[in-house]
Amino acid sequence: MSDKTETVARLSVFKTYKLYVGGKFPRSESGRVYEVSDQKDKWLANAPLASRKDARDAVVAARKAFGAWSGATAYNRGQILYRVAEMLEGRREQFVREVAEAEGLSKSKAAAQVDAAIDRWVWYAGWTDKIAQVVGGGNPVAGPFFNLSSPEPTGVVAVLAPQESSFLGLVSVIAPVIATGNTAIVIASEKSPLPALSLGEVLATSDLPGGVVNVLSGRTAEIAAPLAAHQDVNAIDLTGADETLATELEVAAADNLKRVLRPQPVDNAGWSADPGTGRMTAFLETKTVWHPTGSLGASGSAY
Repeated sequence: MSDKTETVARLSVFKTYKLYVGGKFPRSESGRVYEVSDQKDKWLANAPLASRKDARDAVVAARKAFGAWSGATAYNRGQILYRVAEMLEGRREQFVREVAEAEGLSKSKAAAQVDAAIDRWVWYAGWTDKIAQVVGGGNPVAGPFFNLSSPEPTGVVAVLAPQESSFLGLVSVIAPVIATGNTAIVIASEKSPLPALSLGEVLATSDLPGGVVNVLSGRTAEIAAPLAAHQDVNAIDLTGADETLATELEVAAADNLKRVLRPQPVDNAGWSADPGTGRMTAFLETKTVWHPTGSLGASGSAY
């Protein structure tokens, strides 16, 4: 009898990627998936191919979450965004691997992208309780009144993530939307959706209420069309749309006067450049309150 033990090769456990909608991880209601490959056409995973109904479900989830999220204190939103950065730091190696595969980068360059994305969450976390001081304030008026302006979130925002920057670009378009109290439906990069789908797992464990961010993957044009025309979507960021699609979506968005952020040119520094406050103010509305002073009484009005 032989003492030798036969070694059996262990099969890999492949990751099952799912959508992230309303704080849960559904498969597409259509049951469809599509193959995701790396820069050398090597198969990486099957990603959910979201349908129009998935997009509508995401809008319902985002609208349901909007009241509580926009009503939270800016300080609390900042704490939660910082918590996202903490959770990403703990899963850094996973995201380095996924970004390297998605974008064809070396491990060191992918690590730099992931570190920059984590830092960006921290950066926007710090802005949550400061942006109102920058864009709001008292206004000079002629008459016995004082006049105050303050920013308020626009509402439910559809975000087309950049196609070429699977993680840093993704974070750079999500974080400013939710930092100011909006909720988001995010369409991941069509070719490289895996980092975005993994980000959903981080968001689910980072104290972010379900529905504040909803992540869909699939054909960008197919998912974006119903979102652009949806009457309960208040704004749309067209960053990930090409020129033709952006024009079509902008026309569809006009039906209910959505706020539209057109694709912005990215300079030589790419998404690593200082983001500024533009993406935060793009999805803010200004509420102005007039209040009488002196002998005119105590009643005021707002518009």
